[in-house]
Amino acid sequence: MNIDRLLQHQQGSASIPPVDKWQPALSGDIDILIQADGVWLHQGQPFGRAAIPRLLASLLRHDDDGYCLVTPVERWRLNVEDRPFIAVEADFHSDAWWFTTQFDDVVRLDEQHPMVLTATVGGERLPEVAVRFGLGARLHRNVYYRLVEQAIPHDIEGGGSQLRLYSAGSWHLLGELSADDGASVDDDLSAGDAGNTDAIVSTDGIADGMDSEAP
Repeated sequence: MNIDRLLQHQQGSASIPPVDKWQPALSGDIDILIQADGVWLHQGQPFGRAAIPRLLASLLRHDDDGYCLVTPVERWRLNVEDRPFIAVEADFHSDAWWFTTQFDDVVRLDEQHPMVLTATVGGERLPEVAVRFGLGARLHRNVYYRLVEQAIPHDIEGGGSQLRLYSAGSWHLLGELSADDGASVDDDLSAGDAGNTDAIVSTDGIADGMDSEAP
C-alpha cells in the first residue's frame, strides 16, 4: 500500500471527499494505528509530518469490516484503539454546542450528530460525538469537565440520574450517576436551563477512565 498515492487524492483540497459514495473492494490491511489519545502511528512510530494524519483522516470511514482509508479505487483497513477523533474544543453559540476535533473538523451537537455513551475497550462508558461516516470523537478531558459544569442532571426510573446537555433543540447524554451519588433533581427541566452554570453535580464514577482515554 502506497501512502503517497492515497495522499494524492487530497493534496491541495480543504474539503472532505465523498468517501461514503466510493465502494472499492478491500485492498488489504495497512500498518496504521490510531491510539486512544488520537495519535496516529505508522509501523509503530508517529508520522514525521503532522499534515499526513490530517489528510488521511479525510479519507477515513467506518465500514462493517472495520475502519478504512478509502479512495475511488482502494480501501485499506487500519486499526483504531477506541475512536479516531478527539474533541479538543467546545463552544456554545446559536443555541447549540459546537465541537472542534484535533483535525479542525467542526461538528454541531444535534440530532444528526448526537452525543451518546459507548464502551471503550477497557469497558468504561464514555461520551462520544458523531462526526461523519460512522466516525466518532471522544472528549478531551478539559472539554469534558467544561461540559459537566453546564450539564443538567435528570432523575431516571429505577434510581440514579443522567447528566444531559441541551443543544440544537434536543437533549444529549453526557454521563450517568448512580443512586449512591445522591443526585436527585426534577426531571421536568425546561430547555432554558441548559446554560445554567450552577448545575454542577458530583461526577465520581463518570470521570473514571477519562485520563486514560484522552490526551
